[in-house]
This record gives sequence, C-alpha cells and structure tokens, in this order.
Amino acid sequence: MKNNKSIIDKLTALWALNESGLGGFLHVFNTPFTGLIVGGIAILLISLIAYYAENKWQAILKALLIVLIIKMAVSPYSPFGAYVAVSFQAVFGAFLFSKFSWKGVTLMILGMVTFLESALQKLLILTIVYGTALWDAINIYGAWVQSKMNFVSETSTTSVLVTLYLLVYGICGILAGLFIKSLIEIIAQHKDRDFYIEPEDLTQNASPSKVKFKTKVIWVWLITVAGIVLAFAFFGGDLLGWKKGVYLMLRSFLILLLWYLVIGPFLLKLVQKYLSKKESQYKEHISNAMDLFPYFRQIISYSWRDTKHLKGYTRFKHFMANSISNCIHFKIPSE
Repeated sequence: MKNNKSIIDKLTALWALNESGLGGFLHVFNTPFTGLIVGGIAILLISLIAYYAENKWQAILKALLIVLIIKMAVSPYSPFGAYVAVSFQAVFGAFLFSKFSWKGVTLMILGMVTFLESALQKLLILTIVYGTALWDAINIYGAWVQSKMNFVSETSTTSVLVTLYLLVYGICGILAGLFIKSLIEIIAQHKDRDFYIEPEDLTQNASPSKVKFKTKVIWVWLITVAGIVLAFAFFGGDLLGWKKGVYLMLRSFLILLLWYLVIGPFLLKLVQKYLSKKESQYKEHISNAMDLFPYFRQIISYSWRDTKHLKGYTRFKHFMANSISNCIHFKIPSE
C-alpha cells in the first residue's frame, strides 16, 4: 500500500506536468488537437491512478486538486475551458472506476465521453463568439462548392462537418481507451523494477508569456472573421453581404472583449480563490510533485532514446509505457 501511494503521487505529478507543461504549451500556440493530445494523456494517468488506488474516487479527486493548483501556478494563461475539461475528465473517470469494474469497456467509455466533451466545448465556444452567422457562412460556401460540382444535397454543410467532427473525436476516444489498456498491461509487467537516473539540469524552463497567447487569439479571431466575411460578401448575395460581415465582426469582437476583460477573469478568480484555500492543505504534495518535474523531463528524454531501435506505432507505444513506468518507479540515487 505504501509503494502504491508513492506511485500515485508520481502519477499525480506526471498529470500536473502534462496539464501545466504540455497543456500550457499547446494552449499558447492554439493547436487544433490540444483536447486529443492533452486529454488522451490525462485519461491515461487518471486510469493508472484508479488502477493503483484502493479508494479510486478519493485518490482521483485529491490528485485533481493538486493538478489544478499546480496548473494555476505554472500556466495561469490557460483558458477557463481547460480547467473545466480537466475537471470533467477526473470526475467522470472517478465515477466510472468507482462504480464499474476496471475493464477495457470502461476505458473506451471514458475516452469517448471525455473526447466528445472536449469537441462540444469547442463548438459551443464558436457558436457563442460568432453566433449562427458562422454556420450560415459555412452553409453558403458549401452550397457554392456544390453548385460548381453540379452536386445537390438536402443535407447542410454544417451538419455534415459537425457530425464528422464529433465522429472523429468519438472514434479517437474509443481508440484511446484501447490504447490505454495495452499501455497498462505493459506497465504492469514492470511492477518490481526500480529506475535510477542522475539529473543533468534541474533548471525549470521559463513558461511562454501570456502576451503570446493573447496575440495568438487575436490572429485566430481575425482569420476566422475574415473567412466568414468573405463567404457573405462573395457568395451570400445582397441580403448576406458585407453589412452582415461587419455586424458579425463587431459582435464577435465585443463578446471576446467581454470574455477576456470581465467574464473570464471573474470565473478564473473564483477558481483560484477556491484552489488557494486548498493550497495549504496540499502544500507538501504540491512541493514534492513540482520537485519531480526536472527528473521526469529527463526520464522522458531517456525513454525516447531508449526506444530508438523500434519503429512507428510500436516505438510510440513502448515509449509511452516506458516513460510512465520509469517515472513511477523512479528513485533518487540517494534513496
């Protein structure tokens, strides 16, 4: 039980590193598959915490609080939606693993539902910011493409794209569940090993600035608005021309302004206030987790080099399994 506690603590630290390190980095550069990459690793680590914990609900929720506090401290530029996503993954995972047997089906349901939540969150944000005008513009452009191809369909372009988008996320979630099952089987084979490594450089890398994140948001907003305005101006006719585009631009600008200046900071302040109250309670756990970050970075680098004799999917699978196995069985040479 004591050994499992050490493993759970290290898995929690890995989860925090994933959210504040990789997650923060991907949010800064606004990568389109942040939910798939960070979310996939998160549910893998949540599943492993459940695998090693006796009280799965308590262990996962305790780990969640530690992860959120570290995320708040290390990557404050992460959007509020990121906190919602990671909390949903943890709570839903805790519910599944505490109520149902630990099997591949449970992992597939966890993957599918959490990935779909991430996809729906993005669609909801797009609709709030740009309104139904975004979907109108996509339908207008889709109708123009169909007319050029002499193809007529009663199905709107938006319904096809949204269905395809959700289908991709749902299938990826199921595949992630199967992949996680295969990883845990490999990790379980290494349960009796110890792993030692000397730290080369314990200097924390500086986090990307919040300014860069806001600049990226502005560019994404400008490109999206430009695309919608062009769709209205060239393919929308007199009723859906440049006036509609200007209205959309002003509307989305005001909503973004309201979010970044009022709503977003207010919600984040509420979250930070709650987490700050919990910080003293988990101070030692947070300190221990952050002390492991430099070791973990080096272990992950070592695990990548150690699997260079493998190729493609096989290398990626064993790299992931070995990285986690080495991290959770890692001991400081003085121990």
